[in-house]
Amino acid sequence: MKKIAAVLLLLTLSTAPRARAQEGYFSNWFARVDKTQAEQPHWITPIATTTPRLEEEFRYDQLWQVNSAGVTTNNYDGGKGLELIPLERVEVIFNLPPYLAHNTPGVHAGFGDVAFLVKYRLLSSNEEQKNYILTAFLGWSLPTGSYKNGSLHAVITPTIAYGKGFGHFDAQGTFGVGLPTADTNILGRTYAWNNAFQYRILRKFWPEVELNSSFFQDGKNDGKKQTFATPGLVIGRLHLTRRVGLSFGGGYQIAITRFHTTNHNAIFTARLPF
Repeated sequence: MKKIAAVLLLLTLSTAPRARAQEGYFSNWFARVDKTQAEQPHWITPIATTTPRLEEEFRYDQLWQVNSAGVTTNNYDGGKGLELIPLERVEVIFNLPPYLAHNTPGVHAGFGDVAFLVKYRLLSSNEEQKNYILTAFLGWSLPTGSYKNGSLHAVITPTIAYGKGFGHFDAQGTFGVGLPTADTNILGRTYAWNNAFQYRILRKFWPEVELNSSFFQDGKNDGKKQTFATPGLVIGRLHLTRRVGLSFGGGYQIAITRFHTTNHNAIFTARLPF
């Protein structure tokens, strides 16, 4: 019995520091989030362009995408989800699979792919200093879509994101490439270049214009490119509780290149930052 008691005592002593460390990690969570966000600009997240800023929020998007035949697909959730800041300079995003409801006869509705994104903030300076940010992303999606609503294979997407503010004006952008893990000759590579230009009015209103471009290499759209001009408005951050806020807005994508897979797409977005 004495030996058993000694073993239990040793186990307790060895696990106690780990338990205290975990308790400290979670009890300091929001202090860590506040410190991380205080060191970066406090712009609003654009409608379509992924912000280089680190955010902690839950996000839902709704898209109405119109194809070349004029048929609308309702995209529920838009592949958004939970965004967390588990470490200083690091954000992890767990994107829920979107649900695609097609209005084309014979095309099955279903869920798209599950996706994840990790951000690492390389450089930043808030509005009181030089008002800029530079962040590296690494995203990947898994082929979990039902019917033909997802990709055939996993896709890895390295991205660089940037932003600069000038008073009430800011510009945020990303440049990345989607790399399929197999059958690149069929799926192709997609280079995405997105830029958002915003101006803050009355502290809570953020009118913006985005340019969302895709360049295709290999696959069925090899050598083609498409660009959307996306005017929009985001309102926020509105305070709901001491910590939880609300931001929402909408935009309208207009194709400005001859080639485009969709056109006249409407976007609604809602975020609950905390």
